[in-house]
Amino acid sequence: MEVKLITHTPDPDLVCAAVAKTSRSNLTPAELLVKSAGEREKALKLLREIIKSGHISVTEHASFTFSISGVSRALTHELVRHRLASFTQQSQRYVRVSGEDAFLTPPMVNASEKASKIFQSALSEIRKSYDELIKLGVPVEDARYILPNATKATIVVTMNCRELLHFFSLRCCDRAQWEIRDLAELMAKECKKVAPVIFEKAGPSCVQLGTCPEGTFSCGKMKEMKEKYSKL
Repeated sequence: MEVKLITHTPDPDLVCAAVAKTSRSNLTPAELLVKSAGEREKALKLLREIIKSGHISVTEHASFTFSISGVSRALTHELVRHRLASFTQQSQRYVRVSGEDAFLTPPMVNASEKASKIFQSALSEIRKSYDELIKLGVPVEDARYILPNATKATIVVTMNCRELLHFFSLRCCDRAQWEIRDLAELMAKECKKVAPVIFEKAGPSCVQLGTCPEGTFSCGKMKEMKEKYSKL
């Protein structure tokens, strides 16, 4: 899996801090941005207070775009359920699946020699059948129907900061599926580098809110999760 932050709103912390002042100032947002730049620490302190109070709509004014590759179609099917985001995925209609590295094998499968043998045997047959169908003149867009969720994908994702925080609250959770949890953690790490105030508490709900919404399904590791994401 490779995750790269390819672009983002310039100085997202400062932009959102200036936005936070807009509702209570006679100055224009552009003037507030200039003023906030001159009083940076004061502006960021205000942003922290605004976020802590739960008024995180101001963080919708900054967005991040990620290049994600080497993930499975199983993951991207989960990812696109986050509807307040923009997605552009490599098309299996036009891009032919090829190469020995075209599929992703889950760690739990690799952990068992017998399971790995069954899994790889099935993938080998699928790869062979896929290639044979195309040789017979079946269009790539139709041959793809035989491809499994394990097929690797490339996707571009853009989210505003508020949706990213929501995404992290769900997908960084220990109960999230392992692959999308790994993705969320890598994305959170990149976000923290660029916007340390907005993403100060980026992570699962127990880190962001101090409580776990999973009830009896809770992993029971709130302390460990807080320590983990404080060091991210």
